[in-house]
Amino acid sequence: MLSLLKKKKYAIIVALILLVGTCGCISENGGAESESEKIIVAVSVLPQQEFVEKVGGDKVKTVLMIPPGASPATYEPTPRQLQEISDASMYAIVGSNLPFEEVWLDKLLDINKDMVIVDCSKGIQLREMDENHNEEDKHEEEHTHEGIDPHIWTNPINAQIMVNNIHEALVKIDPENEEYYTKNRDSYIAELEELDSRIRASLEGKQGAYIMVFHPSWGYFTDEYGLHMLTIEIEGKEPTAKELSRIINSAKEHEIKVIFVQSQFSTQCAEAIAEEIDGEVVQIDPLAKDYIENLDNVTEVFAAVIG
Repeated sequence: MLSLLKKKKYAIIVALILLVGTCGCISENGGAESESEKIIVAVSVLPQQEFVEKVGGDKVKTVLMIPPGASPATYEPTPRQLQEISDASMYAIVGSNLPFEEVWLDKLLDINKDMVIVDCSKGIQLREMDENHNEEDKHEEEHTHEGIDPHIWTNPINAQIMVNNIHEALVKIDPENEEYYTKNRDSYIAELEELDSRIRASLEGKQGAYIMVFHPSWGYFTDEYGLHMLTIEIEGKEPTAKELSRIINSAKEHEIKVIFVQSQFSTQCAEAIAEEIDGEVVQIDPLAKDYIENLDNVTEVFAAVIG
């Protein structure tokens, strides 16, 4: 819950944005006409930015709310981002319990009540976060549900659904350009289908294998391609000594020699475990913008580690 000081700070920022937005109407036509005609679409994470730009092409301008390197669990938007939100026609939310959206979406709607909210998770079968944990963890008496896993975009089948949701929203907002958006969508969906085929070929025969990650970002990916994901982070927290011992034993049992981490989180705990299992820490990024190239690279790394 935000502190009283943060609430006051937020109220002041909103007031300034509304004031600047009102004044800005006077000089709105001063910019380039092509830019002024673009549909401004806000997104939460980088992969969504690529999805919107692939479908919208030169008819959209994206506003990224969680910048590269920032954590969706802790990031707070800047005054400049709040100003940009005030001009957005649409916000494509991840819509699957993403912490940033849980905290900030209502506040962003207070700034721009006319902004269309598009839930990119519509039509996706969501998974529970505690499906990420080791099988042993599921039998612990104190184990509790953590809610829905928000990392829907890490599965290219889900990405196709997200792209379709974005396409549908853009057509509703700008029906005159439906043919343009549909052509772009179909082209990108074909690329995503080819990506899925490459991943399946790369991981053929490796079903049932285990990977270990610090943060549980890859559950939708591992579910889709028949892998198992063991996580170090337990319900958003680093493991206790007892949990750490169990994680190390699991890594040894499944002959894991690589622990995958991402830049948004500390690697200290992962490095300590890697030392215990005579392994190494490797960084992969579920939030990279170049979605297809990134998943090709991640798949190659997973396939090499599994052996």
